[in-house]
Amino acid sequence: MSSAIVVASATYVIKYIIISILLIIINAVQLAMFIRAILSWFRTGSDSKFIQLLYFITEPFIKPIRKLLNKINLFQRLPIDISFLVTYILLSFISAILSSFIL
Repeated sequence: MSSAIVVASATYVIKYIIISILLIIINAVQLAMFIRAILSWFRTGSDSKFIQLLYFITEPFIKPIRKLLNKINLFQRLPIDISFLVTYILLSFISAILSSFIL
């Protein structure tokens, strides 16, 4: 085997591993967002450790989008937090793009 093929193979493996890890993280965040959304329909105490964990996982992704949407002033009169939905869709879009790099 030539060294160029070995380097190309190693580069592909490293790229595959990095993208796979990113996809796992994105999927975990989306799952946490989904659970958080479902639990928001029920009366659960915000002092629950599980709820705090969900906020700890998801809020770093949602907060920048919320700040951006507040600056735009488009969705402030809506009764739902649209930044949550926008964040979920953006994560899905990023996941699809990363998945295309693996193939």
